[in-house]
This record gives sequence, C-alpha cells and structure tokens, in this order.
Amino acid sequence: MNNATAPAGAKTILEVNGIEVIYNHVILVLKGVSLVVPEGGIVAILGGNGAGKTTTLRAISNLLKAERGEVTKGSIELRGERIEALSPADLVERGVVQVMEGRHCFAHLTIEENLLTGSYTRKDKGEIAANLDKVYNYFPRLKTRRTSQAAYTSGGEQQMCAIGRALMTNPNLVLLDEPSMGLAPQIVEEVFHIVKDLNSKEKVTFLLAEQNTNMALKYADYGYIMESGRIVMDGEAQALASNSDVKEFYLGVGGDGRKSFRDVKSYKRRKRWLA
Repeated sequence: MNNATAPAGAKTILEVNGIEVIYNHVILVLKGVSLVVPEGGIVAILGGNGAGKTTTLRAISNLLKAERGEVTKGSIELRGERIEALSPADLVERGVVQVMEGRHCFAHLTIEENLLTGSYTRKDKGEIAANLDKVYNYFPRLKTRRTSQAAYTSGGEQQMCAIGRALMTNPNLVLLDEPSMGLAPQIVEEVFHIVKDLNSKEKVTFLLAEQNTNMALKYADYGYIMESGRIVMDGEAQALASNSDVKEFYLGVGGDGRKSFRDVKSYKRRKRWLA
C-alpha cells in the first residue's frame, strides 16, 4: 500500500520513515507514517479533519514541541540527513519552511512588512529586494495592497502573503498546511495555480496538507491519503482521482452520482482498505 519510494529517476528531497508522534506523553496521533517527496514535485497529504495531516507537517518542520508533541519512533531525512533534532530555524537555513494553517500574518504590520519578516535570515539587501520583486511578480495582488495593514486585507490576500513570506527565505521545500481553508473557490484555484507556477518556474518543491481532495489532486503529482494517523492509500494523483473508493469517500461521487453524508457515514466499515 504505502511503499514510500520516489518515482523512478526522481531524486528524493524528503523521506519520512515509519514515524510515530505522541502528544502529552500519552496520546498517539501518528502510527507509522512513511512518505517520500521527490525534488521538484508537488506531493499532497489528503484526508479529513483530525486525520494527522498537520501533525505530519509539524513533525517534519519540528514545530511539535510548542504543542507538547514529539516524534517517538521512526526517522525524518532531508537529502539523507536526519533532521529530527534540528530546530525550525536550522531547517529554514536548509531551505525548509512551513506555511501554517490559518493564514498567520502579523495583523498590525503592512503586507510588505509581513513579507520582509520572511527575510530575517538574509543579509544581502540586493537579494532581499530581488526576492520581494519575485513575490510581487507571482502575487500581483500583494503589490497592490503592499501598504495595507494585513488585518484589513481579504482571506485570500492573507494566504498569499503567508506563502509569499515563506518564499522570501529562498526555500527548496515548502510545507503548505490547508491552503484552501476558508477561501472562496475562485481564490483557491488562484492560490493553487500560483503554487503550480512556483513549482514549474522556480523549482520549489511542495508538500501540502489539504482537505480539498479534488483541488489537491488536480495540481499535485502524487498523493497520500491519511485516516486516523495512518496512510491508507497512496499513488499518482491522476490514479487516485480516478480510483472508485477515492471518488466515493473523498470526492463525494459514487457510481450513481453524488453521495450524501447519510450514504457514506458508515464508510469506515465499508472501505476495502480498512476491511
């Protein structure tokens, strides 16, 4: 089911090997999660609320300690180097940055000031200016709103600001948590289109956690489906999107059209992979 190997010919940037995560020393949240992210790819972690997607990203970026969580088994490797003991700042230096769920912007700062907080590790003013121009090129809305306080911008603009701030660090790997949350469908499409653009033109690798399975599979190369802290299915995005179980339980479509919650509420008993 989950063989956690990179596609043939692809170079691996991130490898997660059988990790378990426990909160408060007693609550087991992740139960042997393994996944591989090839360099230059877009990989999606899919699943409902509480499946373990955010915990997986935070285990990789080492943000678990703030919530009294820890990786108790397994390993996480960035280009072959074990990174569980590194701080989030160390990881930023190595090109790994996380965009948190919920569009965390500094409300009292302007859009441009928010973006510049992402360049705190950079010393070259020319490089910072070039990165800012690049962000504005990909997010023209932010350039228009650059002097506005973040608190008075839209949810879509705040999400773009959060991604733009991550880009100011010159990342190789962006961990993107629920980019579609709370956004109108048109804005979600715009955000994902920009992610795809950054991937193809800037060669930024993305690992994203997303409940919007349909949108994620449209733009990702590969997907892992999580339930209850485990990966229950993985495969090429196109194959997952056409899989009958995925269609029924995650895209809301069965063989005879759209399913209601009443039709699928017993899915845990019926899913072939949980049988």
